[in-house]
Amino acid sequence: MDEGFEFDEVFDEDYLYFYSHLTPELSEEQAGLIWRLLEIEPGMMVLDLACGHGRIANRLAARGAQVTGLDRTPSFLERARDDAEAMGVEVEYVEGDMRDIPWRGRFDRVVSWFTSFGYFPDEENREVLRQVHGASRPRGRLLLELNHRDWVMANLKEQIVIPRGDDLMADLNRFDTRTGRIHTERTVVRDGRVRRFRFFTRQFTFTELRGWLEAEGFVDVREFGDDGEPLTLDHRRMIVTAEIPT
Repeated sequence: MDEGFEFDEVFDEDYLYFYSHLTPELSEEQAGLIWRLLEIEPGMMVLDLACGHGRIANRLAARGAQVTGLDRTPSFLERARDDAEAMGVEVEYVEGDMRDIPWRGRFDRVVSWFTSFGYFPDEENREVLRQVHGASRPRGRLLLELNHRDWVMANLKEQIVIPRGDDLMADLNRFDTRTGRIHTERTVVRDGRVRRFRFFTRQFTFTELRGWLEAEGFVDVREFGDDGEPLTLDHRRMIVTAEIPT
């Protein structure tokens, strides 16, 4: 992991605790949007890349896809498996690194949801796209969902505080024009314990990301807002789809 990104500190139980707005209802709505934009059909092989605790993967499986989830956080994968069992669905959950996807030519669709792309130096981020290309079948399709840089730059807040009861999560943000990253110092106060750590999120315009995808061999690159409509400056988040040529 790149210096300045304390991965194991960011993605833990506190992450799930403070992102409590990711409700089952919202997850179901987002899974439906993914299904529609990627034109997934029952039986298709789908990879959820950086699947986290499986909130999207399990719902795609419930719709009839054959889903594999890849993530590097064991506790998230354990929760994903428990939730899959509770929902009565089957998902193959695998611990691993998106820079080294352990399959070739397997998937009809690949999903990267909720800013799960851009955690590494840019050459390694590009390697993720190469890995996705290699893991996909001809005419396979990729969907990336992430921050919309044009909106973020117009609305960037230096400080964000998320309270939950007597607990809170506070972020101090700084944008680096050289790297295109927002660097964040996060303080978590929960149950009387205080933790501080650092991470960053790479910010992309659609134009930049389209160039990256086309350079790695993807075609038919399209952009949408988080509502599935054509991307505008009013969209806080961006969805990008791309296809593997035959």
